[in-house]
Amino acid sequence: MKNTNNLLNKIILHYVPLVILLLFLLFPFYWTFVTSIKSEKELYSSVITYWPRNITFISYQKLFANFNFIKPIINSFMVALSTTIISILVSTLAAYAFSRYNFRGKKMFMMLFLTNNMFPTVLLLIPLYSIMRNIGILYTPMALILSYITFTMPFSIWLLTGYINDLPISLEEAAMVDGANKTQAFVKVILPLLRPGIIATGVYVFMTSWNEYTFAVMFTNEVSRTIPVALKTLVGELGVQWGLLTAGGIITIIPVCVMFFFVQKRLVEGLTAGAVKG
Repeated sequence: MKNTNNLLNKIILHYVPLVILLLFLLFPFYWTFVTSIKSEKELYSSVITYWPRNITFISYQKLFANFNFIKPIINSFMVALSTTIISILVSTLAAYAFSRYNFRGKKMFMMLFLTNNMFPTVLLLIPLYSIMRNIGILYTPMALILSYITFTMPFSIWLLTGYINDLPISLEEAAMVDGANKTQAFVKVILPLLRPGIIATGVYVFMTSWNEYTFAVMFTNEVSRTIPVALKTLVGELGVQWGLLTAGGIITIIPVCVMFFFVQKRLVEGLTAGAVKG
């Protein structure tokens, strides 16, 4: 009887709230998917259905055939991947310098990196627009890449500096005692241990660049626009094309879900626990 009561209490106190929370979090995704596979007649019907009577993928067909949605996907992927690679490459080297070396203005630069994310990005629109126009890269993917780096790189440096600070410097010293130089110690010792932090930072940069809208709507045109801007064009003055909009939303979250599927194990910290003994 006591075990039964304990099990009942566990179900009520743990599993029921968890199920309710999951339903609350997942229902928007479910409703988006259901809306994307409804027929146009059912979509604009006054009767609400939680599952389509006739499943159809006509919205996905129209999205690629009539709307040419593959171009925004390519643009978004190219911009997000390039921003991630550049931000991670530069941020890793900068974070190592901030973590391992002492120089004048170190604390001031770290505070500037942090305060950079305290201000809304919309404040950078006008100066960045002028810069991109003057150097002749406005309405190109490079304009977005450089714009995104202005706020992804400072945060990445701050984040990776914290990861490197958690790595004992004695690991590098031991490698140099064995004959490695500073560069070899960094590449062969620090980078492998820093992999979880690099992946976590890379996920942040990629998702930020993939979903960003403010800069994208200002620095792109019909040829170079990304997914958020392309989806916004489906919202017109005379109505919203819900079928195409929800189909585009489902396609947009697929790359992020796939990315999380492959890197979820690397997002856990603490791989250096026990690396230094004695």
